[in-house]
Amino acid sequence: MNAGRLPDLPLSEWEDSRLYWQLVSQMMGKIRLKLHPKMNHWWHATLYISPRGITTGPIPYGEGSFEIEQDLVDRQIVVRSPDRTLFLPLTSRPIADCYADLFRSLAEMGIQVSIIAKPYDCKSKTPFPVDHDHATFDADAVTRAWMTLTQIEPVFKQFRGRFIGKSSPVQFFWHSFDLAVARFSGQRAPAMPNADKVTQEAYSHEVNSAGFWFGDDNYPAPAFYCYHAPLPESFANSQLAPKEAQWIELRGSPMALLPYEAVRKSQDPDQMILDFLQSSYEAGANAANWPREELERIG
Repeated sequence: MNAGRLPDLPLSEWEDSRLYWQLVSQMMGKIRLKLHPKMNHWWHATLYISPRGITTGPIPYGEGSFEIEQDLVDRQIVVRSPDRTLFLPLTSRPIADCYADLFRSLAEMGIQVSIIAKPYDCKSKTPFPVDHDHATFDADAVTRAWMTLTQIEPVFKQFRGRFIGKSSPVQFFWHSFDLAVARFSGQRAPAMPNADKVTQEAYSHEVNSAGFWFGDDNYPAPAFYCYHAPLPESFANSQLAPKEAQWIELRGSPMALLPYEAVRKSQDPDQMILDFLQSSYEAGANAANWPREELERIG
């Protein structure tokens, strides 16, 4: 991306809209989770950046498939099957109305699905069908945020291409609301008998995970991050790049962090992101004694 392309994204100025966007994304993600064949590490639940917004990608159903997309260009939700397309407004209105319209549209298309109709691991605890409180959707702010993701995603894909071991797709997690890519050593992680099933599946194998998120209560600003699991003892002892990167404690564990604002002001944002991803990956891979020569692309 060119210098100056990234917009300012102060979380405090669009936090209500960010939450609304997350709730709509959770509805879509829960539908995909329910109907898509299972994949390791919950990859069957994630969403993807599309040329016009955020999409579930194809979801198998019956003898065909369908897709749900947030079209952030025309500000609408699109439900698409091979023989029919329905459009719903993506605007400021109660979450309950959006939920009702979405499931009514699915029923009209002959798609029967039920989900756990309440938010997961986010600020709102109100079930979707009765949520008349969350109704703020600043389309301009959300579009700026989505366009930021479209600039970051190709850089993450470039980083992913350097790795020949097991790696995740570049995908959008609707519960933590972050764009992420993960690398794996190929080794199983120690059992986590006291963890919930979501955590057990997510961290079943040694992983170095990096991503970008818009901020939350723990760190109320957009940032790039990287963590390693299981946590090697010397993970946070390594020097990070670029100089603006830092180690922080988050939820009791060290995490590498690069403020988005530093990237936004950089003359070479792509290289700054790649330097951060590479240095934080090396911190984890070296500390955990990964066989890097077997996992990384040469040249």
